[in-house]
Amino acid sequence: MDATEGREGAPVPWADRIERGLAGSLRLALVPVAALLLAGLGAFVYGSVVFVDSIRHIVHDTFPVGHQIGLFLVVVDLFLIGATLLISAVGFYELFIREIHDERARGIPAWLQMRDLNDLKARVIAMIILVVSVTFAEVVVDSPSGRHVLDFGAGIALVVVSLTIFLRLGNHRGDGTPDGPGGSGRAGV
Repeated sequence: MDATEGREGAPVPWADRIERGLAGSLRLALVPVAALLLAGLGAFVYGSVVFVDSIRHIVHDTFPVGHQIGLFLVVVDLFLIGATLLISAVGFYELFIREIHDERARGIPAWLQMRDLNDLKARVIAMIILVVSVTFAEVVVDSPSGRHVLDFGAGIALVVVSLTIFLRLGNHRGDGTPDGPGGSGRAGV
């Protein structure tokens, strides 16, 4: 006998209400979706402002070239952060609210579709690694000291290796089977 059935096998009314309440609580995911979208928009706007300011700075002071490249790397960094926030918003929406189907836009790209939390985790970690790599390039361009670049690069390498190991170990179900495209279970974080 199921815990949601009474003695005669009839459904218990309180269980239905709890299940409806739990299903409705998934709509709370709209809060982080909205926050992530706004934060992504903020990163895109801020990146655009920094870009315009960089152009103004280059027009007034064309040399040294190395520092000017660093300005554009900051812009790339800000846009990548905005993209990461946008990907996170889409992932939260698809995982907790519903899949996105837009006939006019032919849906979302396959690489952006989220089947489980591991998919979202993998995309966000990949974007973090990309942002950290661009940040390292900024330091290389702007750093007066090779020792500082070496220390910073070693720290970044440690973070990238750790995140990669986390991804590899985190994409397995309890039985050791990968939970990627060939796996069948919905894995958690």
